[in-house]
Amino acid sequence: MLRDITLGQYYQTESVIHRLDPRVKLGGTLLYIISLFFFHNFLGYGVAAIFLAVVIRLSHVPFRFMVKGMKAILFLLLITVGFNLFLTPGTVLVSFWKLTITKEGVRLAVTMAIRLAMLIIGSSIMTLTTTPNNLTDGMEKMMKPLKTFHVPVHEVAMMMSIALRFIPILLEETDKIMKAQIARGADFESGNLIKRARALVPLLVPLFISAFRRANDLAMAMEARCYRGGEGRTKMKPLIYHRRDKIGYLCILIYLALGFFIGRL
Repeated sequence: MLRDITLGQYYQTESVIHRLDPRVKLGGTLLYIISLFFFHNFLGYGVAAIFLAVVIRLSHVPFRFMVKGMKAILFLLLITVGFNLFLTPGTVLVSFWKLTITKEGVRLAVTMAIRLAMLIIGSSIMTLTTTPNNLTDGMEKMMKPLKTFHVPVHEVAMMMSIALRFIPILLEETDKIMKAQIARGADFESGNLIKRARALVPLLVPLFISAFRRANDLAMAMEARCYRGGEGRTKMKPLIYHRRDKIGYLCILIYLALGFFIGRL
């Protein structure tokens, strides 16, 4: 299960999406996520699905690799669908015991499932096609206006990038610790949900120790390289918009215009 989480990972390959400016991908991802909450019919979600399929195709990242990340949120997805399915008032379709399924509940549950799935896959494309360094530079450039309000933009972008980068590292470390404890007789599979949760408690201590050790090593490495924040720093590879980036913005605007027109009919 832990190996199936793709958030924060970078998939090395050559594609037009990989070569896009990180600001285009960050802005496009944000606008795509926002657009999912404004559609009122399944035609709008169809437009969003087609746009997402085209981007996945252009990214050259295997769709099977992206779908693996959905396994990690399957439990959350089922809970969301269940709450919307059984707790939404409206026209009753099926009623048994104290549970009632309504027409509005079915529609809302399906809508939430589609929205959540597209949201996760759409966000994964950004991290799978953007290196942590480019992601940091893109976030810093996009948040530059906040410097007017004395917000430490560079430090915030650095923290967000490091947090994303640490997700796959900590997952890999957790997997190693679990395998080591299984080799010593630990059981993480049998029993009900509560017993499985209790069995995971012994993982927390070595995982936290490992995380603090890695954080300390990273801090020492940054100090050894005289890192003092964003003031006065220059870029070896400054971000410059190219023709493909302008075409990317144009494609995003066309999707938004078409999606809002069809999705709000």
